[in-house]
Amino acid sequence: MVLRLIRKLDLAAGSEPDRPAWLSAASGLVRTTDEFCVVADDELHLGRFTLDQQRPGRLQRIFPGDLPDEPKKRKKRKPDLEVLLRLPASAGLPHGALLALGSGSGAHRRRGALLALGVHGRVVGKPRSIDAAPLFTRLSQSFADLNLEGGWVTGNRLQLLQRGNKGNSRNAVLQWDLQPMLRCLLRERSLPDAEPVNVREFDLGDVQGVPLGFTDASPLPQGGWLFSAVAENTDNALDDGPCLGAAIGRVDARARIRWIRPVDPLYKIEGIDVQQGAQLRAWLVSDADDPRVPASLLQWEC
Repeated sequence: MVLRLIRKLDLAAGSEPDRPAWLSAASGLVRTTDEFCVVADDELHLGRFTLDQQRPGRLQRIFPGDLPDEPKKRKKRKPDLEVLLRLPASAGLPHGALLALGSGSGAHRRRGALLALGVHGRVVGKPRSIDAAPLFTRLSQSFADLNLEGGWVTGNRLQLLQRGNKGNSRNAVLQWDLQPMLRCLLRERSLPDAEPVNVREFDLGDVQGVPLGFTDASPLPQGGWLFSAVAENTDNALDDGPCLGAAIGRVDARARIRWIRPVDPLYKIEGIDVQQGAQLRAWLVSDADDPRVPASLLQWEC
């Protein structure tokens, strides 16, 4: 499966005076009308990019405050934004919204933000802070190594991806009824302490003995979803490890894996957004795993 490089995620300016002018640890992707919205797991901002390689991206703040520049201290305090999904139009969100969430892999990683979309499909206004701790605390009772990495909405269901690793954590898709979640987001600015209505585990295979773990997914118009996955050599949700392989896979409307294909060249793919037209097209973003290297926006067509 050949990936085409579209652009680097360079910025007009870094998030802080001493930060590089690019996103490095891209971790979630949603394409709106004419922008690619990206969260990075080591930033407090949303990146907004176009296809114009000569036009640097810009940042929109999601959370207040600053993060230390020193890598270990930054990792300890970062919100670890991993999930970015699009919510449909509703009574309180007439044009829909983006929901950004942390991974839940620590107490400081259990918050999120709601970013309203305007009539033209772009992010408008100020983000609304979301307390995800009630839901994530509930989930940690079932997943001791909780690590949410992606999500999407299909019909009346909100779905989140749990990422497995080579420890005891397994890949899973968790589902909730959408309307109660939307009501809580809008009225309480939180995600409720609610059990999923359905949990389905997935075995994605491995690369050199290291299991593939979900990193993101995007729904397909005819049902089912396309997902990205990487084989990262780590046995927990906190420590990074070498990326031994990456893949894109397809799941049908009956939750059956139809295929999984390795990508070439190897990128640590962390975000995916699908367009269905005459061809199936996927946009992807990578995590460079090195703050000195900008992340990439990639494309695959079938």
